[in-house]
Amino acid sequence: MMIPQIDISAFLSGDEARRKKVVRGWANAFETIGFATIVGHSVPETLIEDLHAEARRFFDQPVDVKRRCVHPAEIDTRGYAELGTEALAATLNADATPTPPDYCEKLTFNYIDWERTGPTNDLDSQVFRPNLWPEEPPRLRALIESYFDQVTALARTLMRVGALALDLPEDFFVPYYARMTTQLALVDYPDQNPPPLPGQVRSGAHVDYLGFTILRQDNAPGGLQVQLPDGGWIDVAPVPHAFVINAGELLSRWTNGRWKSNVHRVVNPPLNLGRSARRLSIALFTGPNHDSMIECLPTCRSQEVPPKYAPVRAWDHFMEKVRASKITGTY
Repeated sequence: MMIPQIDISAFLSGDEARRKKVVRGWANAFETIGFATIVGHSVPETLIEDLHAEARRFFDQPVDVKRRCVHPAEIDTRGYAELGTEALAATLNADATPTPPDYCEKLTFNYIDWERTGPTNDLDSQVFRPNLWPEEPPRLRALIESYFDQVTALARTLMRVGALALDLPEDFFVPYYARMTTQLALVDYPDQNPPPLPGQVRSGAHVDYLGFTILRQDNAPGGLQVQLPDGGWIDVAPVPHAFVINAGELLSRWTNGRWKSNVHRVVNPPLNLGRSARRLSIALFTGPNHDSMIECLPTCRSQEVPPKYAPVRAWDHFMEKVRASKITGTY
């Protein structure tokens, strides 16, 4: 099994036959492995490279400086998270034996569009808090906001492709994404000194929580892997100028399991590599409006295939996963 590669420029500007080919490829990707690599997305490469460079400069700062972007709340999905504060593997089975924390650090920004305009819904107003923006490096905020605008527009396009792939009207998801849930995470996987603990990896095996994830990954040792049906793992090879897309668990529930929310992880680089294996990823996590009730889509159920999952409010599903991932203390 391979990770499909899809050129979505045909959907954006092609004729009807080319659009249908993209939709068929999308359906195949998410009904089989739950991942795709996309090219032809039109997000400027210079913007991505500039953001990558400024993000590295942030993580290169002393930890005391980075901690100025730590939010005081016990459970918060914004701001700086240092090594040892998150274990994504715990979100798969909260009752399992605890796993070592992930060997990475993050800087996360939530609801950047809401920060500009203010939330427009009662639930959104309750959960919204402004981001803590680093003072250094000075260009980081402007680059993040520009990147956010480009990639959230891409996310809305992907939901149009997805609607057609599910035999729904192209605009079906528009009202569900009118106040789209967004998290933009810069994830630094440093060189592993000290060495990882037994069983510790850069990011533990997990599934993402909500909708599509749009990931830009480095071409560096110790990278992303996706689980195969037989329990083995396949590398997600970096493709120049491409994004990796995967479906979150909520999308799988919404489609009655028709779309796969596949287990994935980020593995350690080889020991004694003789050169730096530092890795930095840029991920936009998306999802429907927090107050959306997610229940089986009409095209994903039948008398022979009844709904497998109870309806759930998007916000409640999200917070259940967030609480499971957090670890107290530091590495």
